[in-house]
Amino acid sequence: MSETHSTVAKVTVISSVPEGQRAKWQFIYAPGAGSDINDPFGKYACQALATQGIPASRFQFPYQQAHSPRPDKPEILQNTWRAVLDATRMPGTHVVIGGRSMGGRIATIIAAGGADVAGLAAFAYPLHQPGHPEKARVGHFPDIQVPTLFCSGTRDAFGTPEEMASATANVKGSTLHLMEAANHGFTVPKRSGRTQTQVFAEALTALLEFVQEHGIA
Repeated sequence: MSETHSTVAKVTVISSVPEGQRAKWQFIYAPGAGSDINDPFGKYACQALATQGIPASRFQFPYQQAHSPRPDKPEILQNTWRAVLDATRMPGTHVVIGGRSMGGRIATIIAAGGADVAGLAAFAYPLHQPGHPEKARVGHFPDIQVPTLFCSGTRDAFGTPEEMASATANVKGSTLHLMEAANHGFTVPKRSGRTQTQVFAEALTALLEFVQEHGIA
């Protein structure tokens, strides 16, 4: 596995490139609002996928590139996602897009808007701000027409298991995978007996099983 760096829409893209024969699908990942291209789960997932022959790319949004704490306007976030998707798409390869928290949420929005993708994976989807379940970000869910995986921790303050189950029911044929004791950052307490790396591995396994079940792989 090797990594290549490129610039798309003025943001950095890191592509993890498999050695030898490649799978018939690829993954593109965007980070959460408070992270960047070195988002721990994104880096782990992309590198791990590449070692299994699956091309994977990760990128950051313009405000992250500029080291600004304030996220870009929604249209900039969406346009950046679309530009990276177009630039990294490999001919003859199924594309699965996703990300953690905000990165995954924007991926769901462009998928709902008709982006040409085979699947969607939202890790730690930020259903609502903590303490404000009445402001759920689900208006676009019925418009998502591709297989969708939602992977969240049972301690995620941005959406309880019950709230996530109710919300994802609005995405036809979606899959909800819950990770015991993980929070929004995929961290688990020591008493759980698990490490964050093990949680990362569980989330990645959920993704691999998802693409197999839907005939994407």
